[in-house]
Amino acid sequence: MACPLPDLSEGSAGATAAADAPSAPAITTLDQTPLATAFVIHEVVYPEDGRGWNQRLEELGFLPGERVLVLTRGRPGGDPLAVRVGHSTFALRRAEAACVRVRPWPIAAVKP
Repeated sequence: MACPLPDLSEGSAGATAAADAPSAPAITTLDQTPLATAFVIHEVVYPEDGRGWNQRLEELGFLPGERVLVLTRGRPGGDPLAVRVGHSTFALRRAEAACVRVRPWPIAAVKP
């Protein structure tokens, strides 16, 4: 099961918008982030057949604006991930982490 992601391939509308906004922080998914690097949750996107993931992730604190980082990945295969959100640490499946879109921390102030 995969989370819906924007099309950022060359020539797509998403790629054009991303290219036009060089000052915008790069948004990626939590499962793709480097270890021990802080990010802030931008949004959580749930698959249609997420089997209650939205409620579980919200209850664990995966909410926009929260600080998050991947502490380690399981071996072999990188599943599950040990993830710290706020002051708590949880194990997430890679598929769940792929639904959490993040941007770098700290967020630079936007200048008018």
